[in-house]
Amino acid sequence: MSKIFFATDLHGSEMCWRKFLNAAKFYDADVLICGGDMTGKAIVPIVRENGHFTFTLAGVEQAVGAEQVGEIEAQIRRKGYYPLQMSVERLHELDQDEKMRAETFQQVMLEGVDRWMGMAADKLRGTGVRCFVCPGNDDEMDVDDVIRRSDLVELGEGKMVEIDGWTMISTGWSNHTPWNTHREETEEQLAKRIEAMAKQVSDPSHAIFNLHCPPYKSGLDEAPAIDADLRLLHGGRALRPVGSTAVREAIEKHQPLLSLHGHIHESKGAIKIGKTLSINPGSSYEEGMLMGAIIQLDPKKGIKSYQLVNG
Repeated sequence: MSKIFFATDLHGSEMCWRKFLNAAKFYDADVLICGGDMTGKAIVPIVRENGHFTFTLAGVEQAVGAEQVGEIEAQIRRKGYYPLQMSVERLHELDQDEKMRAETFQQVMLEGVDRWMGMAADKLRGTGVRCFVCPGNDDEMDVDDVIRRSDLVELGEGKMVEIDGWTMISTGWSNHTPWNTHREETEEQLAKRIEAMAKQVSDPSHAIFNLHCPPYKSGLDEAPAIDADLRLLHGGRALRPVGSTAVREAIEKHQPLLSLHGHIHESKGAIKIGKTLSINPGSSYEEGMLMGAIIQLDPKKGIKSYQLVNG
């Protein structure tokens, strides 16, 4: 018997990452799987000036004393951003130099990933719990190298791995999005990427397809419709399927026991595609809420039970 806890799209929320690591003990899970999009999207400068520190969060500028900076940094990390102390001069340099901003963000972001790997090692070492991470389309390519250096967290991208008699393949790549993110490709390219792994799977009835992008028109891929200027149509109430046809075709062709997805935060759900149970637990990282799925696998019965949870 194996019990998996799956969560995805944490987008830098350190509160969600802590909850993810704690989920092993809380739910008595043997395996933790973090799907794509684990990194945050922005730095929040904490600017030193005249003996105090100023920062802007959620559109509100605040000033604090030195003794409160640690608490503010933790608050920023909980919301999925990266705190960075700097002088006024440094802030002006970054404002005026796009290349410097990009380099600074990458450095801080990679340090954040390394921090998370250290937290995982501290929490899980000696427990026997296996922890897999597969960066997604929003995650820069250099994130993979940081995960590879971890002595406890296992990188899932592009691999077939064995988990207690079950086979898992993983990729965080997606079909094209309007935001031109780091890991996007055509449906044809994505199909080849998935098939290169799927053809190695000898027994689909004992296979897990951990594919960040959900299958097209599955109900797990309904996102608010936008116009050419990326503005929401009908106040965000109009939805359209944005999942991958390549992912759907791979599931229909190979019929794995289980497929795990994310990418579309609003499309929490579980559906059957033929014999395959497909799950997207959704994401609410902005609120520090971890949304996940618990799946209990039985060697003879397959999926004994599953539950979508949040907290």
